[in-house]
Amino acid sequence: MCGICGILLADQKAMCASQLLESLHFLQHRGQDAAGIVTCGPRGRLYQCKGNGMIRDVFNEQRLLGLIGNMGVGHLRYPTAGSSANSEAQPFYVNSPYGIILSHNGNLINAPALKRYLDQDAHRHINTDSDSELLLNVFASELEKTNKVRVNEEDIFTALAGVFRECRGAFACVGMLAGFGLIGFRDANGIRPLVVGERVNADGSVDQLMASESVALKALGCQKWTDLLPGQAVIIPKGTMKPIIRQVAPMLSYTPDIFEYVYFARPDTVIDGISVYRSRLAMGDKLAANIVKRFGGIENLKRAVDVVVPVPDTSRNAALQLSFTLGLIYREGFVKNRYVGRTFIMPDQQVRRSSVRTKLNAMELEFRGRNVLIVDDSIVRGTTSKEIVQMAREAGAKNVYVASCAPPIRHNHIYGIDLADTKELVAYSRTEAEIAAAIGADDVIYQTLPDLIAACAEENHNIKEFEVGVFTGEYVTGVENGYLEHLEEIRFQNARLKKLEKRTNSIVNGDGEGKAEVDIGLYNTGDYR
Repeated sequence: MCGICGILLADQKAMCASQLLESLHFLQHRGQDAAGIVTCGPRGRLYQCKGNGMIRDVFNEQRLLGLIGNMGVGHLRYPTAGSSANSEAQPFYVNSPYGIILSHNGNLINAPALKRYLDQDAHRHINTDSDSELLLNVFASELEKTNKVRVNEEDIFTALAGVFRECRGAFACVGMLAGFGLIGFRDANGIRPLVVGERVNADGSVDQLMASESVALKALGCQKWTDLLPGQAVIIPKGTMKPIIRQVAPMLSYTPDIFEYVYFARPDTVIDGISVYRSRLAMGDKLAANIVKRFGGIENLKRAVDVVVPVPDTSRNAALQLSFTLGLIYREGFVKNRYVGRTFIMPDQQVRRSSVRTKLNAMELEFRGRNVLIVDDSIVRGTTSKEIVQMAREAGAKNVYVASCAPPIRHNHIYGIDLADTKELVAYSRTEAEIAAAIGADDVIYQTLPDLIAACAEENHNIKEFEVGVFTGEYVTGVENGYLEHLEEIRFQNARLKKLEKRTNSIVNGDGEGKAEVDIGLYNTGDYR
């Protein structure tokens, strides 16, 4: 899961970089591992700045001044099974044909087969372990088949149809052809989100924007926007400034990843007509009913639980609604340090444990002598939950119950969210009682999958299903033979590489080949003098 955005300003002399940066700020929660922007100048020249870290680590005023042009694409990388080397920061670029820039959100489940195809049939060199580079080169290979000096919209749509034919998995992409215009497309199952919007200026001209979430467009003043549907692509030529949306692949299903609503998207976002905020309120209502059943009635529950405490931040909406529905006191018992990243994606268990303590602090005032119901959005490895339960007990809680807005996560996420090796998931091969024991809680109450789906579907009755493979092990695209093993192999290699980073300036892979942390030929993230 990453954050992507694109912008094409009507004013040919304007600079879009600062607005792209503003858009990325509203998407920072979608990726904290790397950030990048590529812009296109009036004559088709490309300018780029990208590197590891959050937005504040990569960009400053001086670097923005070097990003020239009224058209550009931005990206925020979320660490997945791929490498976290600087050389894999996006957007990616290929100069042939025509100069193509691409930002990708998602994962391709047939990445090994695509790499062989690009090597043996398309004869295109792949320089990183990122499947985003594979997708870009598949598009470039398809576009190259036109064998024309200049391409038009029909050529691009034809090439994109080839991308859908070759690539399997989840992908929402924003791209740019140098000097031509913006492109965007979304996988045929609609797993990853992409919205397209327009902003009317005071002089009547219209700017065109794209982003992962509607909040990024609204913040930039867009008056209207629409979700790109599964299998659709949009082309916005610089000449006409008018979006052309076309169904380039059949819609196989309309199944957004339910994790967008549980955890990843901002609450003030609307994805596929579903308010993330309202879906989380509904999760609280549904979970409340399940908790009442677990305790054998509301009176028993009120005797057993004194206070509801959320794990900040994403569980707050659901926890507040749950407490209101149950008639229980709601209190903010944990204070969050906002300068620590998400813990369940950190590279090793020891780092995750210490980061939980750095990230959250329990207020004894809200725990001392009380029976506490802690509400979290989900439980992944259990590392965070175990530390939170322990902190609550250290603060004086008598009994600690944990409620999860999501069902037990027992399977890999294969569409761009690197949760863990399956065996590291706390719910893997465990009952709820065993999970409670593993995290030190008196009991664990999970949301049921039908209730979670119902909570999200309340906002858009046209969407009947969601991608829920992390709960069921059944993925909407299916799984290519050997793909899960491929993910585990990449995780193992990258864990090994990280250990070597401290001892050498280059990263050595399993074949003994040096892998530079920064590709100085492509990156201009250093200080300007």
